[in-house]
Amino acid sequence: MPEHVILFTGPMGAGKTTAIRTISEIDVVSTEAGNTDRAAADKPTTTVALDYGEILLSDEEKVRLYGIPGQRRFEFMWRILRERAVGMVLLVDNTAPDPIADALEYLEAFEELLDRGGVVVGITRMDGAQDPSVLDFSRALLAARPGITVPVFAMDPRLIGDVRLALLSLIANIDMRAAFGRAEVPTP
Repeated sequence: MPEHVILFTGPMGAGKTTAIRTISEIDVVSTEAGNTDRAAADKPTTTVALDYGEILLSDEEKVRLYGIPGQRRFEFMWRILRERAVGMVLLVDNTAPDPIADALEYLEAFEELLDRGGVVVGITRMDGAQDPSVLDFSRALLAARPGITVPVFAMDPRLIGDVRLALLSLIANIDMRAAFGRAEVPTP
């Protein structure tokens, strides 16, 4: 059975655990602990190792979903999990002080996934902040990585339709790159 290993990455509090819980067809394995960095995200718990869920795309195709900690102090888990990954859903909280900088930081940290696999960006909490817009993110990502298409979506990680759209777009991007090479757009 073909399998896709997909990472859910992004800063703490962006919605990674919620997105995996929303879409997983199995009980999610979660490693939540008390949040000791309430300044970064005012929430009671945070992921300290990983979240794990699964979905079946068909009888012959499985997606393994790994949510990784958003804090740099758990970066060792990033290295472990990204080795098997074919793609990544990067979630960014639009109410953060500089969400575009957050997105660019994670794209740099996971640059090899951008180059060898696929990436989609889900902008969360847009109901709390409309600016920057999806177009602002798209322009910043294209400026940072000219020639590489990175789909960007407004996304509510609590809505199965939003999470499914991001995953299916990512898998289509990965399959297209496998068949035709790196998905490029002309540079201006």
